[in-house]
Amino acid sequence: MSSTVLEDGPARPVLSRRQINTVFIAIMLGMLLAALDQTIVATALPTIVADLGGAGHLSWVVTAYLLAETVATVLAGKFGDLFGRKMVFQVSTVVFIGGSVLCGFAHTMGFLIASRAVQGVGAGGLMVTSMALIADVIPLRERGRYQGALGAVFGVTTVIGPTMGGLFTDHLSWRWAFYINVPVAVVVLIMAARALPSVRAPGRPVIDYLGISLVALGSSGLILGLSWGGNEYDWGSPVIVGLFAGSLVLLAAFVAVERRAREPMLPMRLFGNSVFTVCSILSFIVGFAMLGAMTFLPVYLQYVKGISATASGIRTLPLVIGLFTTSILSGTVVGRTGRYKAFPIAGTAVMALGLYLMSTMDHNTSAWLESLFMLVLGLGIGLSMQVLTIAVQNTVPYADLGTATSGVTFFRTLGSAFGAAVFGTLYNNHLATALVTALNGAPPAVAMAARDPKALHALPPAQAAPIIEAYGSGIQYVFLWVVPVAVIGFVVAWFLKEVPLRDSARAAATDIGDGFSAPAPTDRVAQLEREVSDIMRQAGARVVLEQILAGSSVTLNPAQAWAVGQTHLHTSMRGRAELPAIGRAHHVPHEVLQPVFTDLCEAGYAEQTGDSVALTAAGQEQLERIKDSWQQWLDAHLDDITMTDPDDRALVDRAMANIAGKLVDESPTPEPAGT
Repeated sequence: MSSTVLEDGPARPVLSRRQINTVFIAIMLGMLLAALDQTIVATALPTIVADLGGAGHLSWVVTAYLLAETVATVLAGKFGDLFGRKMVFQVSTVVFIGGSVLCGFAHTMGFLIASRAVQGVGAGGLMVTSMALIADVIPLRERGRYQGALGAVFGVTTVIGPTMGGLFTDHLSWRWAFYINVPVAVVVLIMAARALPSVRAPGRPVIDYLGISLVALGSSGLILGLSWGGNEYDWGSPVIVGLFAGSLVLLAAFVAVERRAREPMLPMRLFGNSVFTVCSILSFIVGFAMLGAMTFLPVYLQYVKGISATASGIRTLPLVIGLFTTSILSGTVVGRTGRYKAFPIAGTAVMALGLYLMSTMDHNTSAWLESLFMLVLGLGIGLSMQVLTIAVQNTVPYADLGTATSGVTFFRTLGSAFGAAVFGTLYNNHLATALVTALNGAPPAVAMAARDPKALHALPPAQAAPIIEAYGSGIQYVFLWVVPVAVIGFVVAWFLKEVPLRDSARAAATDIGDGFSAPAPTDRVAQLEREVSDIMRQAGARVVLEQILAGSSVTLNPAQAWAVGQTHLHTSMRGRAELPAIGRAHHVPHEVLQPVFTDLCEAGYAEQTGDSVALTAAGQEQLERIKDSWQQWLDAHLDDITMTDPDDRALVDRAMANIAGKLVDESPTPEPAGT
C-alpha cells in the first residue's frame, strides 16, 4: 500500500469558497453512495433469496462487494497518482452506475453476485479518491474538518443503509436498493465533470500489480473455501482442500513478493512494529464481527420474528447507537488522557459478551431484550474501533505513515468480507440440516414458503413453528461459534503496546469521523498534513497565526501577512497575482481587498501595476521569515514523530518545509479585509 511520493506534492488549485463547497458536495455524494451499498442490501437479502433462490450464496452478495472494494481501493489510489484523481473518480462513478444497473436487472443469484463485484470496484475507487481529492482542493488548515465530515458520512451509512434497504424492499422492490444509485451517481458525475479540478501528483507511481493480484486471489480462495465447505462440497473434498492449499501458496508468494517489491502494496517491515501487527489483527476482528452481525441480524428478525424488512432495519439501530456512543466516548477519553490500551481490551470483552447474548435469541425473545443484546455488541465494537488507527499513526515511522494507516483500514475491510462469508457458512451448514428435519413430510407448498419470510409467517402456526425454530437455531449457532473470534481479539489486545500520544494524535482522537476508518490515501504527506490540520483546528487557526507572527520577528500585521501569502500563492499558481482572481477565490469584489494590498505596497513589501501585484525583495524576506516561523512551530508540535533513520528525518524535513509554505499561503482571511 505504499506509494512513490514526492514530498513537494501536487500544487493545490486556487478555488473560491463556492467552488470548494461544490467540490465537497460531489465528493461527499460519491462517498455516500459507495459506503451505503456495503449495508443497504442487508435487510433486502431474505427477499432477494425468496425471489432468486440460492440461499447458500446469500453472504456472497455482501462478500463480493467488499472483496472487490478492498482491491479497488489499492489500485485506485495508484491510478489517481498516475492519471489524475478527477479521471479516476469519474471512471469509478461510471463503473458504479453500471454495476448498480446490472444488480437491478439480475435474475439469478450468480449474476447478482458478479454485478455486486462490479459495483465494489467502482465503490473502492470512489472511496479512496474522495479522501485524496480533499487533500487536493481543501486548504490545509481546514482539511481536518472536511475529512472528518467525510469519515462521518462513511459512518452514518451504517445507520441509514439497512433502513433504506428495508424501505425499498417493502414499498417498491429490492431492485430499487440498486436503481436508486443511478440518478444520484449521474448527478455526481455531472458535478465532478464541471467542478473537480484536474490535479496529478508529480512523478510516476510504481504499482505493485503482482502483490495486489496475489493477495486478491489468495483471499478470494480462502473465502470461497470457507463458503463452499460443508455447503457445496464436503470439507475434505479435493475442491475445498485445493482451494485452501492454493490460497496458502498464493499468500506465501504474496509475502515473498512484498519483501522484494520496489514499492510494495503492504511492506512486510510494518509487521516488525508490534502496534501495527496487533491493530491489524484487531481491525480484522472488528470488521469481521460488525459486518457479519449486520448482515445476519435482519435475516433473524425477518425469518424468526416475522417483521418487515423496514422494521428489521430499524430494529438493528441499537447496535449502531452503541457503536456511535462508545466511539465518541473512547475518542474523547483518549484525546484527554493519551491512554488507549484499555479500550480494545474492554471492547473485545464486551463484544464477546454481546455475541454470546445474541446466540441465546430465539422466537420467544422480547424486542427489548434483543435491543439490549444488540446494544451490548455495538458498545463493544465502538470501544475497539476508534483507537486502532490512532495508535498506529502514533508509532510508525514517518516514511510508513500512509501505508500503515491504509493497511489497518485494509485489514478491517478484509475482515468484513471474511465475516460475512464465515457467518454465511455457519448459518447455511446448520440451516440445511435443520430445515430437512423441519420440512420432513411437509407438502411442496410449505417447502416453497420456507424460503420467503412473508410466506413463512402466513402459514398456519403448526406448519410454520418448526421452520421458524430451524431458522432461529441457525442464528444461535452462528453467533455462538463467532464468540471465540472475539475472545481471540481479547487475548491479542493485551499485547497492544501503549505509547504516549503526540499532540496530533490527541486531536484526531476526538474526531468521530476517523472512528469509522474510511479508506485513506497512502500518501504520507497527506497524512502528515491532516495531523497538522487537526492541531490547528483544535488550537484555532487565527490564534496560531498570531503566535507565528509574534515569533517570526516580522513587521507585518495579520492583514498584510494574508496579502503576502495570497500574492505568493497566486503567483506560484498562475505566474502572476491579480486582484480580480484573488477576489473571485474569496467570493468578494476585488475592490474590497484593494485597501489591504495598498497598505502592503505603501509599506514597501509589494508593488502594484494595474490589477497585478508582486512582492518586493523586502516582501519576499518577510515571506521567508513567516515560513521559518511556521516550520519552527511544526517542529515543536510534531517533534515526537517516530523516525528510525537519517533518511526518515530528511523526508520529514522536506515535508515540514512544504507544509510551512502552504500554511503561509493559506493564512486565515483577516477580519479588516472585509472578506
